[in-house]
Amino acid sequence: MAVTPPATSHAAPADPQRLTVDLSASEGPVMLGANGSLYGLSDDGVPGDAALEPLKLTSISQKPEGGAQHPNGDALTVSKSFFRNGGGEINVMMQDVYAKWPYEDLGIDDYLPRVDKIVEAVSADPNSDRFVYIPFNEPDQIWYELGVEDQAQYEKNRDRFLGDWKTVHHRIRAIDPDARIAGPNEAAYHPRLLRDFLAFAKREDVLPQVMTWHELDSGSLRDFQAHYDDYRQLERAAGVPPLRISIDEYANRRDLSVPGQLVQWVSMFERNKVYANMAYWDAAGNLSGHVVRSNVPNGGWWLLRWYAGLTGDTVKVTPPRPNTVDTLQALASLDTSRRQAQVLLGGSDGDADVVVRHVPRSVFGRTVTATVAEAAWSGYEGQHAAPRVLARTEVRVADDGSVTVPLRGLHRMSAYRVVLTPGGSASPSPASVPWSASYEAEDAAITDGKVHTHGTVHNANGYAASGTKDVGSLDRPGSKVAFSVTVPKDGMYDLAILYGNQSGGPATQQLSIDGGDPVTVTYPSTENWTYRARKDVRIRLRAGEHLLTLAKGDAEVTLDRIDLTARTAADSTSYEATLADISGRPSYDYSSSAGVGTGALVLRTGDKAVFDVYAPRDGYYTVTSRATAAVELSLHGETVTAAPDHPLRLYLLAGNNRLAMTSGHAAVRSLDVSGDGSTTGTLSRAGASATLSGGARLVDSPHAFAGSYIGRLGNSPYSTAEFTVDAPRSGRYLLVVHYAHDDRRDNGHAYNTDIMSRTADVTVGSAAPLKVTFKNTWSWDDYWTVGVPVDLVKGANKVTFGNASAWAPNIDRIELGRVIG
Repeated sequence: MAVTPPATSHAAPADPQRLTVDLSASEGPVMLGANGSLYGLSDDGVPGDAALEPLKLTSISQKPEGGAQHPNGDALTVSKSFFRNGGGEINVMMQDVYAKWPYEDLGIDDYLPRVDKIVEAVSADPNSDRFVYIPFNEPDQIWYELGVEDQAQYEKNRDRFLGDWKTVHHRIRAIDPDARIAGPNEAAYHPRLLRDFLAFAKREDVLPQVMTWHELDSGSLRDFQAHYDDYRQLERAAGVPPLRISIDEYANRRDLSVPGQLVQWVSMFERNKVYANMAYWDAAGNLSGHVVRSNVPNGGWWLLRWYAGLTGDTVKVTPPRPNTVDTLQALASLDTSRRQAQVLLGGSDGDADVVVRHVPRSVFGRTVTATVAEAAWSGYEGQHAAPRVLARTEVRVADDGSVTVPLRGLHRMSAYRVVLTPGGSASPSPASVPWSASYEAEDAAITDGKVHTHGTVHNANGYAASGTKDVGSLDRPGSKVAFSVTVPKDGMYDLAILYGNQSGGPATQQLSIDGGDPVTVTYPSTENWTYRARKDVRIRLRAGEHLLTLAKGDAEVTLDRIDLTARTAADSTSYEATLADISGRPSYDYSSSAGVGTGALVLRTGDKAVFDVYAPRDGYYTVTSRATAAVELSLHGETVTAAPDHPLRLYLLAGNNRLAMTSGHAAVRSLDVSGDGSTTGTLSRAGASATLSGGARLVDSPHAFAGSYIGRLGNSPYSTAEFTVDAPRSGRYLLVVHYAHDDRRDNGHAYNTDIMSRTADVTVGSAAPLKVTFKNTWSWDDYWTVGVPVDLVKGANKVTFGNASAWAPNIDRIELGRVIG
């Protein structure tokens, strides 16, 4: 089997690399320790539940409640959504109680009352046992300067730190005797301090329960294994039993959002069974650059979703070049009860052979079905549909017990998943992979623009860019970038533009094909000009060569890359049932490899499967269960019976949707979803139709859907907006709110963008108000959506927005669609 992803411009080695997986060499149960995030949550509801729950986050790191370092991300506040969605534990970054960076050093006597307040609040929480106190952050640089080279000065600084560690440790335990404490939490691995720290902490009985340090350099991909091994030796030398390790900040900007980079980090942490949280370089509330808006996956999110789908034990992987920066790396798992092996790999261009050894015949039989999928880089703010399946192939297990899966034309920024399941009696449906090609902006014809370099190994905290380059400074009247492309046949093509918009509002460019009449492409705002997003445009081309030109419009836009993909049919995705999340005790039937090739999940009473279903926009989609009997589908609080192969029309929200499936007895192969988000049958009301009171007012705007939005809403119990909606029938609906706001607080931290969320109380009829959180939209003129399940009665319904104590977001319009269309 040869898998050939779409073409790329990167040079590839002549011979395939060899990555070996040994299914007989267990590393222990899958831990999922490396999926955490520093300030990954900003508010209750940011990110949304459907983006959080599938990732099975084991830890996050947040500031203490009321901490002044950032405007949001308070540990107790975000714990509501974190624990609600199955989260593990929360690290409390206690020094983030201070406002300045580096933290103002006012002495231990100033700090101790703050420590008391933090511990009193956390220990009073019903989930106090799920918090970990981190009393010091990067003491090698902040307050104590433990990284100094002069030994005498180091010893003086060290003694001050160790004394303060003991004092704070005792202070925490005096209030919360069962507290778990982590440290010393240096900005990098420093064996000098750790040797002294372990000896002191053991002698004084103030050992942490969790050992922490940071890995924030591209060289960590090379050095972490040595750091880990050295630390374990330090423990043995000190007579300290092995402590749990948490690398509570890891990775650089160039790694975050990039599946092929993330898999290198995740594989080394999971292999060593340590916990790890991705760093916080930009804005809170997007899981370190992996959730678009509040609920939309990007490519990195899908890599983390795959990681969360590993079950059983991880097994030994031998990459072509272990412990080497920016090379092909992987992690793998074997679940003998589910009869599945999975390999997640990435980090290199070119070709590779994945050789899986010691495939147990008692588990897989004589043949396997190999399913290969790709999660590509789509930018920090670029949406990514469910990963495309590149191949489904039956492979005979060799006499030596091995299976070889050839992968050809890999992309360095992509990650790939290889799933092995037992082969059955029928052949799987071949994967449908449309023609696609990518074109780098720096390789195009550039007029009045400049090529910039970002995110290299030597500039690791630069933002990720395809090919490490983009074209910016397109701010002159004649600025343009012309791409020479060649397509194989006449037809429609999806044009995906990776861009950055630094203008502070929606910006435009003029797209022309072969010098024809231009059409306007409007780009939503991004955090900055290198914080990449993705704009999708559909164009018609004839077979052959063409010149696609993007010229300056009303503001400056930076261009990174364009992707052209042939559009062969309506969007359709099959979600494999045997790879869904489960509860209960369903069984796995691989007697047939028909359809998606991964067998069938057999549900009985008490069993449940949950599918993560992507929708490119809010609207109606066709959902079909490929099962042997009827199943029940639950979505947004509504349940419907799905007969086998009978399509349903269901309303999905833009981004990820969790569909739960149950049945008394059914064998399910897949859940198939197609469509483009039809709004036929939805109810829409513009802001101008609302009754406003208490100072809320209609504001003209060229960016609003109907030319105006509702502003100055809230900040008073009397300031409200009331819509009247006539529902054709009673039932569960999704209320989709189109809104905008750009609340920020500048804390003077150059590496963080301190955006803030707003809330609104939404009341439908006589029901209790719902508090809904609205994430910052990067500008006052960019409109995003948030969906809220509500119940309507047949006839007139009042939908009221307000906020008695703070400003609500600006509201452009609302839409309502019945969940079951």
